[in-house]
Amino acid sequence: MISVARLRKAVSQGLAYLRTIDDVEEAEVFAASNGQLLTRLNYTSHIPCNGVEEPKSTESYGIGVQAVFRTAEGRKIGFGSESSDISIEGVKEALAKARKGAVLDPEFVSLARPSGEKRALRRYHDPRLMRLTDADLVGCGWQVVGGALRTFQSSEALIDLAGGELRALGLIVGGDVTILQERIAVASYAMPEVQTDESSAILSFVTSMVEREGSKGSGWAAATRLAAFGDEAAREAAGNAVEAIGGVRVKDGEYRVVFGPQAVMDLMVNLVMPSVSLGTFYAAASPFMGKLGEQIASQKLSIYDDGAAAGLVGSKGVTCEGLPTGRTELIRDGVLTGLLTNYYESQRILGDPKAREKLGVDPSDYRAAMVPRNGFRFARGGGRNFDAQPGIFATNVIIEGDDRSQEELLRQVGDGLYLGRIWYTYPVNGLRAGDFTCTVVGDSYIIRDGRLAEPIKVNAIRINDSIHNVLQGIIGVGHERRPTLAWAADEIVYAPEMAVEKVAVQEIAGFMEQV
Repeated sequence: MISVARLRKAVSQGLAYLRTIDDVEEAEVFAASNGQLLTRLNYTSHIPCNGVEEPKSTESYGIGVQAVFRTAEGRKIGFGSESSDISIEGVKEALAKARKGAVLDPEFVSLARPSGEKRALRRYHDPRLMRLTDADLVGCGWQVVGGALRTFQSSEALIDLAGGELRALGLIVGGDVTILQERIAVASYAMPEVQTDESSAILSFVTSMVEREGSKGSGWAAATRLAAFGDEAAREAAGNAVEAIGGVRVKDGEYRVVFGPQAVMDLMVNLVMPSVSLGTFYAAASPFMGKLGEQIASQKLSIYDDGAAAGLVGSKGVTCEGLPTGRTELIRDGVLTGLLTNYYESQRILGDPKAREKLGVDPSDYRAAMVPRNGFRFARGGGRNFDAQPGIFATNVIIEGDDRSQEELLRQVGDGLYLGRIWYTYPVNGLRAGDFTCTVVGDSYIIRDGRLAEPIKVNAIRINDSIHNVLQGIIGVGHERRPTLAWAADEIVYAPEMAVEKVAVQEIAGFMEQV
């Protein structure tokens, strides 16, 4: 990877060069170097396999230039980038592309200006993760696979089923271990002091199966330190697969439900976080249009995003606009109190003649609710990319509530469903309608008399409901929050379990039942 010192020098020299160009009114230079190390897990007890496969690494670096040009038609804004070249020649190429693609944007105010906040995080990454060797990567993969196999081997339930010959059950461990390495530097005419940042994380996601029994379980883990990484995701996945043996079907109906941490995360990433983005409000696409400062959820629910929280996996020192990260209160006691934004959107809304209608308040009176702490260049499921302009992304999404134990949540539900893992969660009828669907794919159980009872058969039910109904129907929030991963997303949701009063569930017909 390119060192922080080289990135800093490239940005400083690039900015100095741009100041010599007569028609450039203002500019921003962003350089990045990203590494991603990945090893896939593929253990199958009944088919020859390698167990740990495809250990590989990818690296990318380059420089991006965003410039405002003085033209006869007016101010034009353009962006260009150059891959694998952070020299002055790379800056020149990026500038040429920015000039060629420049457009008139009547809603553009300026490139980022200081927010008045101070940077909180420096030197917070793990040097061991930044210099991980190939052998270390493979070792992490085997550490995870080993945890799953030990769990299978110690399971009395499996031993009884297989008569001691476990491989006959078709034991499967799949997933991956991923290490993210990020370095950036950014500066602009308005903020000429070069800001640098360096972050790293290690993530694992594991799915285990007992194929003969048609059961499946999942587990996940995320850490900022190599020393904190272990096999807990694999042990959880294997244990859940064993617990899922003998799954039953569930009929259509409305049920009291406890959503597990992964299910809560999926709802947040695919429905709630896009809905509390200022860009979504500007486009009149949020289900919470006109509700800033109003109740949108149960009083038991609070959510905030904090990119500057020490020790959390999604934390960054600065945004990709060079502004400090920090805490944005999104929902407090059920009230929509703030929105995620970058600098561009925070300025554009102030000039929008329909802003009061969209937000429900005068944006000038709610500037503190729309501080640009979330302008990142995330893309492609990992890394801060030099060839992208800043979008709006969450960092660490923290969910709080009335701090109940799992036992208390189950007792609240009484008779209902525990839904541990969902996927393919997406809005129907457009995000603004609030309607959504998803499929329950594992780690789920019938709740009977306030206790977990039979496992629910995988891929046998889906949810067809409204995010309004889910948020307003919350009757309890767990006290234990886990860093929970979304596929190909950079934000980390610190998700608890969450009990909801009434959720619409639909049975998915089995193949054999249709024949």
